[in-house]
Amino acid sequence: MRLSELSERSGVRTATIKYYLREGLLHPGLRVTATQAEYDAGHLRRLRLVRALIQVGRLPVATAREVLSHVDDDSLGRTIRLGAALWALPHGPDADEQAPETAAAREAVERLLEGLGWGTSQEIGTLSPAYRSLVSSVATLIRLGYPCDVDYLTGQARLMHQVAVQDLDMMETYPTESEQVEAAVASAVLYEPLLTALRRMAQEEESARRYGL
Repeated sequence: MRLSELSERSGVRTATIKYYLREGLLHPGLRVTATQAEYDAGHLRRLRLVRALIQVGRLPVATAREVLSHVDDDSLGRTIRLGAALWALPHGPDADEQAPETAAAREAVERLLEGLGWGTSQEIGTLSPAYRSLVSSVATLIRLGYPCDVDYLTGQARLMHQVAVQDLDMMETYPTESEQVEAAVASAVLYEPLLTALRRMAQEEESARRYGL
C-alpha cells in the first residue's frame, strides 16, 4: 500500500507516519520511485504498537525506540528478547536503600520467590526492574503498616501467574517470533490498565456480595 493508504487504514496522519520513519520507530517502505515507497501489513502492525507505546503508554520517543530495538533484535532468544523489551518500559522508582523497610522487603521478596519456585526471577534479582519495583512496593506497604506478608504476596503472585499464562497463550497465536514479542509488549502497555479496572470492579462486586448495597 502507499503512504496515503497506510495512513487511512491505520488512522495515523501521514505527517506522523513520516515522523515515525525519521525517528526509526517504523521500518522504511519498499522504494518504488525516488519519492514513493510501498508499505505492507507489517508496517500497519508496527504502527499499532508505536501508537500503543506513545499515545497510551505515553513513552518518550527515545524510550519507544529502545523498546522497539529489542523487539527487532532477532539475535536474542525469545525469553531474553521479550525480557529486554519489557525492561525498557518505564517502571516504578527503586526502593530507598537507606530505609530500614527495604531490607525487610527484600527478604520478603526472596522468601516469596523461593516459595513459588520462581528460580529465574531469583537468579536475575536486582538486575530486573520488575524485581526492584516489587521490593519498593513491599517496602512502602511495610512503612505504611499495610498487610503484605509472604502468604498474601504468594496469593497475589499465583493469580498473576495465571494472567501470565493467558498472556503467553495469546502471544503464541501470532505466526512469527517478532509478532509474538510485539504482542507481548503491547499487552504490557494496553492490558495492565485493563487488569487494574477489572480488579476494582471485582472488589465492588465482592463488597456488594458480602455487605449488600
